[in-house]
Amino acid sequence: MTTVLIANGPNLNRLGTREPDKYGSTSYDELAALCMQWGAEQGLEVVMRQTNDESELVEWMHQAVDSQWGVVLNPAAFTHYSYALRDACAMVTGADLLLIEVHLTNPHTREEFRHTSVVSGVATGTIAGFGTDSYRLALSAIAGQ
Repeated sequence: MTTVLIANGPNLNRLGTREPDKYGSTSYDELAALCMQWGAEQGLEVVMRQTNDESELVEWMHQAVDSQWGVVLNPAAFTHYSYALRDACAMVTGADLLLIEVHLTNPHTREEFRHTSVVSGVATGTIAGFGTDSYRLALSAIAGQ
């Protein structure tokens, strides 16, 4: 069975209560359950994690490389400035593993500072703007490879 790491960055643990008009009313725990279900339906083993710590996210990318896991990554605010995370993501794709960047909202319809992703340039692909379905679509992309 293929293992996929779903790694979530800062503030995603506040889903359901943080700006539900933008991010929806689904809680992080509900999102995790959905991702586990969607992964299982596609024959994937899902490892779901969330952190507010940039260095922990970097370490998880290293673990994905070492374990040969595909990655679904919502870098959240780190999207726009974390070159350390970008470099770690480049290691994932450099190891011929899939890394799908996901966002609940479409960053290009938001504030200008959100329009640039330092991760996109090294990601296999990006899925944004479909709410929690962004994760389902990313898992489908990984399962289809």
